[in-house]
Amino acid sequence: MRILIAEDETIIRLDLRELLERSGFQVVAEARDGEEAVALARSETPDLALLDVKMPKLDGIDAARRILDERPIPIVMVTAYGEQELVARAVEAGVFGYLVKPFRETDLLPAIETARARHEELAVVRAEADSLAAALAARKAIERAKGLLMEREGLNERDAFARLRKASQISGRKLEVVAEALILSAEPGSAEADPGRGSRLRRADP
Repeated sequence: MRILIAEDETIIRLDLRELLERSGFQVVAEARDGEEAVALARSETPDLALLDVKMPKLDGIDAARRILDERPIPIVMVTAYGEQELVARAVEAGVFGYLVKPFRETDLLPAIETARARHEELAVVRAEADSLAAALAARKAIERAKGLLMEREGLNERDAFARLRKASQISGRKLEVVAEALILSAEPGSAEADPGRGSRLRRADP
C-alpha cells in the first residue's frame, strides 16, 4: 500500500514513516502543510493518506475534503487527545480512521484497517446515493444497524456490514432502507414483537 503522510512536526512525521515502513507500507510522499498534502495526493496518487488535523495553510480536515472530492481514498486523521469536536468535523468530511497522539506502533495498523474498511463501505453506499452528503447521512443508519447486529449476533464490524449488504442484494432494497428496517425492528413494540407483522419482515431481516 502506497501512503501519503502529512504532518508539520518533523519528528512525528519521521516516526510515522519509520512505523509504516517497518509494517511493510511504502511512503510515497511527505507533506508539511495541508496545501502540499492536497497537491501530493493529486500527483502521487497514494492508496491511503495520514493527515495531521492541525497543519499550516490548510488544516487536515479541509485537506481531506479536497482530496476526497478529487479522488476518494481512505484517510486516517492524526489527532491530539481530546479533539472530539474536530473528529466530528472529520466524519462530516468522510474520514473514518483516527490515530490519537501520542500513538504507539500497535495503534497504527488498526487505524489503517478501520479507515480502509469504512472507506469500502462508504463506496458501496455512495454508489446508491445521489451525493457524498447523502451517502454520509445514510451511513448513520448503517452504522447503527451494524452495531445492533454486532451486539445481537456477535459479529465483527466487517461481517455485520456484509450481512446488511447481502440482505440489501437479496431484497433489492438500498442499504439505508435495510438498515432502517433493522433499527425499527429492534425498537420496543415493533414488528419483531408482533407475530402478525414479524413473519413478513424477518424474511428480509439481516
